[in-house]
Amino acid sequence: MTSPQRSHDLGQLILTLRGQRVILDADLAALYGVPTKALNQAVKRNQERFPESFQFEVSAEEMEAMRSQTVTASPKRNVRFLPRAFTEHGALMAANVLNSPQAIKMSVALIETFIRLRQALATTQVLARRLAEIERTVVQHDSALKELFRAIKPLLLPPPEPPRKKIGF
Repeated sequence: MTSPQRSHDLGQLILTLRGQRVILDADLAALYGVPTKALNQAVKRNQERFPESFQFEVSAEEMEAMRSQTVTASPKRNVRFLPRAFTEHGALMAANVLNSPQAIKMSVALIETFIRLRQALATTQVLARRLAEIERTVVQHDSALKELFRAIKPLLLPPPEPPRKKIGF
């Protein structure tokens, strides 16, 4: 990829908010080579293209939670306005309304990153299910082995000595 931002770096810009993977407006604008204000103005001019499932305004509580998790707002951001979070579809739509060569190129890289993250999550879920199956199997085998050991243990003890005959009167 010839973009200034390598795709593996893009994964660091993607956050999870409200159960969705998103990228904040300032990061998206930087990737697309436009000021954040220009991105947000383009979104406002094209509101019908950006339903809530494509982008939403981050709440003050969410912003505070992100700050506490070391994700800080850009120092250049006007703190009077809360950031917008763009889903995968919103990021692609933003590239369409901006319609610049850099926005188009970066949107492709960003979508590929979202896809890789989704695949990694799917793989993780498959592994978690498999580990749960293995754990159940081990528990079943553990109880079976305990029963087997209980049955074998008496056989491992030396046989009792036969009673001795008394000698004498």
